[in-house]
Amino acid sequence: MKLGYYIKKAALREDARVLELLATLRADGHELYEVRSSADLVPGMEMLLSLGGDGTFLCASRYVAETEIPVLGVQLGRLGFLSENSPAAAVAALRSGCFSIEEREMLEARVEGAGDICPYALNEVSLLRASAAMIGVDVQVNGLQLPTYWADGLLVSTASGSTAYNLSAGGPICLPETRVLMVVPVAPHNLNLRPLVIPGDSRVSLSLHARDGKAVLSLDNRSHEVGDDVRVEVCAAPFPLRRVRLGKSNFIDALRDRLFWGKDVRNTSDL
Repeated sequence: MKLGYYIKKAALREDARVLELLATLRADGHELYEVRSSADLVPGMEMLLSLGGDGTFLCASRYVAETEIPVLGVQLGRLGFLSENSPAAAVAALRSGCFSIEEREMLEARVEGAGDICPYALNEVSLLRASAAMIGVDVQVNGLQLPTYWADGLLVSTASGSTAYNLSAGGPICLPETRVLMVVPVAPHNLNLRPLVIPGDSRVSLSLHARDGKAVLSLDNRSHEVGDDVRVEVCAAPFPLRRVRLGKSNFIDALRDRLFWGKDVRNTSDL
C-alpha cells in the first residue's frame, strides 16, 4: 500500500516507537511518504497514518478531508479518542486487512471579516473571549434568533467533538454516528441558557459583542484573532472525514477505558 504518515511533534521523528513502526511497515512492503501539508499527498495514496495524539489527528484530518483518503490514528499521545490504536495494533491490522472505514461528520465555517482561513473542523468551531471581559454571542439557528449568550465564549460541536471541548464546557456526549450539532456556551453568565442539541443539517450563525472589540475564532486546534464585526456561519461540511477503525473497537469501550465511564464500586463483577 501507499501510506502517508503525519507527525506534528518534531521530537517524535526520532522516537524509538515511530522508527520501529516505520521500519516494520517498510519491511512489510508498504511505500511510505511523510505528509507535512496537503501538497505532500501523492497519487494513489490509500491511507494516512496520524502518529501522535488527538491533536495530531485533527491536523492530519485537515489535509485529507476533501480527498477521501482515510486516516488511521496511532496513539503516541495521552488520551486518544481519535488516535486510539497502538503501533502494534496498526501493523497487525494492515497485515490482516482487519479494519473498517467509518465516516465522521465535519463542520464548515464561512467567516466574514477574518481573512483567509481553512474553513473545516472535525470537532468544533468556537468564538472565545480574547481578554478578561466576557463576550456576548448572538446565535441564530436556521434563521431563528436565540437569546444572547453572555459567557467566555460559545462553541458549535459535532458528535465527534462531544468528548473534546464540548465535554469540558458541560455539553452532552454523543455517539460519533449521531447526526447532530451542539451549541454550547463556555462558562456562561446566564443561569437559564443551557447547551442545545440541534439537527445535523442546521445552519448556525454567530456574531458577537466584545467590550475590547476583539475575540478568538477557533476551528479545532487552530486559532485566529478576529474583530467584533466578525460573522460566522457554521454548517455540516459537504464531505465527511473517513476514519480507520480497527477490529472490534467501539466508542462505548473508549468511554469506559479513557474517561472511566460508570466507574463505581457497585459496578465491579466480584461483588
